[in-house]
Amino acid sequence: MNIRRVAFDHPDAVKLNDEVQAEYDLRYGDGGDATPLDPADFEPPNGLYLIAYDELDSPVATGGWRAQETSEEGYRDGDAELKRMFVTEVMRGRGLARRILAALEDDARAAGRTRMILETGTKQPEAIALYTSSGYEPCEKFGYYRFHESSRCYAKRL
Repeated sequence: MNIRRVAFDHPDAVKLNDEVQAEYDLRYGDGGDATPLDPADFEPPNGLYLIAYDELDSPVATGGWRAQETSEEGYRDGDAELKRMFVTEVMRGRGLARRILAALEDDARAAGRTRMILETGTKQPEAIALYTSSGYEPCEKFGYYRFHESSRCYAKRL
């Protein structure tokens, strides 16, 4: 498995983002994630976007982080917000998400971020299991979905 830094608007990133949006729509029936993301948000040193490629050089997993600071949406200074963690269905269960998560945490820490945060939903129990088993704890809600009943937010000190 080869994990590479790519731009958020790279064609492989767009392909995987379309797949994750389709999965969100299946699980929640709301057309996918409504949070706007700017490719510039993932440019170092204020973010990072990664894609894992299989032995055939096909994109199979993704994830990124972007810097956040204190705002009315519940962010805090020093936050690194985890975004677009996704593994294609055929590649699940092989530890890819855990490898990407660790790489993102290391990068955010090196960039001076003090807390990794994420928002997921109740219809993603495998995501919740990954994060809680990786040291994430429930935190105050933040971001676009902070008022949604199915939203769950987690944080981990870096």
